[in-house]
Amino acid sequence: MLLDPLFVFVVVLVIGTISVVASAFFTVEQRTIGIVQRLGRFVRETGPGIRVRIPFIEKVAGRVNLRVQQLDVEIETKTEDNVFVRMVVAVQYFVLPEKVYDAFYKLDNPTRQITSFVFDVVRAQVPKIKLDDVFEKKDDIANIVKSELSQVMEGFGYGILKALVTDIDPDAKVKE
Repeated sequence: MLLDPLFVFVVVLVIGTISVVASAFFTVEQRTIGIVQRLGRFVRETGPGIRVRIPFIEKVAGRVNLRVQQLDVEIETKTEDNVFVRMVVAVQYFVLPEKVYDAFYKLDNPTRQITSFVFDVVRAQVPKIKLDDVFEKKDDIANIVKSELSQVMEGFGYGILKALVTDIDPDAKVKE
């Protein structure tokens, strides 16, 4: 027994309509902003909750996390007295809520950018300090990193909460 072509058409039409209507809805998690594009162009930012988009015309291009995140950067550099030292700098950063557009569209990889700036600042500061003084001045180094990083990253939509020198490890020969 064959199905009536009209019945098949109606079933396909109903399933298709349900699929289109269902694809119009999306959710955005708490402390996250959704970026919506229409035909490849930025249209709006959406806050948390259930949201609606025009199917096939608009798409959720991405989501931006507003929570504080931490990036641990390991750096090896030389001190003024020619001792190699390995340092770990923890950078706590977040997206500025009023600059979500900049954070999403201006930087492709913010962690690489932050890492580069931390390397640059630490490698400019530590070679001016003797090994013994590096331990004493770790807070000064962290403050300089935070200050320089804050200025640069704000233009990209990121705020720097804190920079901490969490580990200083001299060369094994010096430890002995």
